[in-house]
Amino acid sequence: MREAFVDTTTELLAEQPRTALVLADISAASFAPAAGRHPDRVLNVGIREQLMLGVAGGLALTGLRPIVHSYAPFLVERAYEQIKLDLDHQGVSAVLVGIGGSYDRAESGRTHLSPADVALIDTLDDRWTVHVPGHADEVPALLRAAVDSDGPAYLRLSTLANDRARGGDGALTVVRDAGPGAPLLVAVGPVLDAALAAVADLGVTVAYTHRPRPFDVAGLRALAGAEVILVEPYLAGTSARVVGDALADRPHRLLALGVGRRELRRYGSADDHTRWHGLDAAGLRRSVSAFLAPGRG
Repeated sequence: MREAFVDTTTELLAEQPRTALVLADISAASFAPAAGRHPDRVLNVGIREQLMLGVAGGLALTGLRPIVHSYAPFLVERAYEQIKLDLDHQGVSAVLVGIGGSYDRAESGRTHLSPADVALIDTLDDRWTVHVPGHADEVPALLRAAVDSDGPAYLRLSTLANDRARGGDGALTVVRDAGPGAPLLVAVGPVLDAALAAVADLGVTVAYTHRPRPFDVAGLRALAGAEVILVEPYLAGTSARVVGDALADRPHRLLALGVGRRELRRYGSADDHTRWHGLDAAGLRRSVSAFLAPGRG
């Protein structure tokens, strides 16, 4: 996904004079050729993430469309106040592109973990669009659409990926139909393959989206029955509020799965963290089976 982002951004800088890129050292080497061709629109501020967002806000005030890029914990968590003030409060917008997912760089420790990034974006102006692609081939179209729009956007990239791209505009897409009244599992981005494997022999409908914000409320209401399972590759429960509001007039049960809130205080690999948080197929199977077991609820 990171390579797809670099290639597409390099193309956009050449195609659209309104586009700018602001970095804080991360991926600077990959963008060196673009910086040589567009030195006035590719800006590396060094290891100063708050300044990176401040510069983006200033560029947006001049009419440019800035793309702002770093690891998710540096881009969203470390510079959250600047996103709130220099973008939202000033009434301007940018396209934030984070890498690292929730724990892609687990070997680097807690500084590189970012399960709360989407939840933090969710506290901002409701104009924000959040894309969580499930495959590298989904990235170019999503990035181009975000740059072409005028609203604020967050594109969350990861090394975790499904076996193939699903595309679409972010509306819920049924990948596995278990028939009317079946429990509905909504998989966001790169957790789809694990979710499909987890419920392979269960009567569960599976729907996919790469756009948790704005959430496809109409699609959810059309598909949901009495039981909804939400699987997200970031903080568990991030979209529970949205699902609860959308189904407030219906009796329903919700199981919200994702990265747990308890800090594990372990390094390990990304695969280890997926397993520890129960987001691999076996872990999802245990959670879903317990939720759907007769007599529950």
